[in-house]
Amino acid sequence: MSSFDFKPKIIVKKLLADIPQRGREVLTSRYGLGKTFEKMTLEAIGKKYGITRERVRQIENAALANVRKSKVYKESITVFESLKKTIANLGGIISEEDFLNHSAPKDKELQNNIFFLLVVGDAFKRSKEDEDFKHRWHIGDAHAKKVEEALKKLYKSLSDDELLPESEIMERFLKHLEDVNSEYRDEEILKRWLSISKKIGKNPLGEWGVTDSKNVSVKGIRDYAYLAIRKHGSPIHFTEVAKAIEKMFSKKAHVATTHNELIKDPRFVLVGRGLYALSEWGYINGIVKDVITKILDKNGPLNKKEIVDKVMKERYVKENTILVNLQNSKNFKKEKDGKYSLVK
Repeated sequence: MSSFDFKPKIIVKKLLADIPQRGREVLTSRYGLGKTFEKMTLEAIGKKYGITRERVRQIENAALANVRKSKVYKESITVFESLKKTIANLGGIISEEDFLNHSAPKDKELQNNIFFLLVVGDAFKRSKEDEDFKHRWHIGDAHAKKVEEALKKLYKSLSDDELLPESEIMERFLKHLEDVNSEYRDEEILKRWLSISKKIGKNPLGEWGVTDSKNVSVKGIRDYAYLAIRKHGSPIHFTEVAKAIEKMFSKKAHVATTHNELIKDPRFVLVGRGLYALSEWGYINGIVKDVITKILDKNGPLNKKEIVDKVMKERYVKENTILVNLQNSKNFKKEKDGKYSLVK
């Protein structure tokens, strides 16, 4: 059932009844308006009638023109006004997928009829999918351009791996929508506009970022592990990471497989026995010896307590493990004042 105060299938049937048979058959096949809701290509229709692809296009265009000139079309003005009002209420510009799913959820046949009404309606303009945006419909060129420009600016403001909660992406988006009427500053409308973009997306945790980022377009165990650890907020054992993936995303995550993926990905740092953190949290990569090396390289000679304190902020290890590593004379030497420095 559609969300309109008219029956799209009945309106379409009346519109098609008022034009020549060949044109009616082509439109019915082209837009999936018959017994089957599968849409036929120009080539397929051409083969059916033994005519060229271009000839089918000519018949289609002539048939659409005949529909727009028909008496039934003129009598259906309230239908098109209702459609126009719906698009306006949804934000004035909306992705084709969103509009059809909103108008006729899970009813492909009904969606095809609504799509046809949009095609023949003079008030509606369709912008085809491009590198920035999905197929979309709008009822005002200037308004649509403002929204699209704001989405482009928002995309440019996002770093590659940045993730924002929905409230923050909305706030940032609004800063680029200064010229858009206040009536459209509605959370649901803003989310619809965001969904027009192909370059901005949302991950399974509802966080927004650049679509190309692994943190947004989640595909494998590594990506799910990243989100799980990020959500946890502190180092976590790989066995718990596997459990978290299964609980949060309903994805099967074998413990051994999860561990192997954590080892391979530079987004993760081993900070203790089986404990992993995110490298973006500032943890130093490498084993305890490497951590001590980087600390001394950054800070210069330090005493035993200073080294232990700094290493313990980077690794969940026993103090004795750090002290044993300090005895490595190939890397570290003890100065006369009791401080340790790097062997040059």
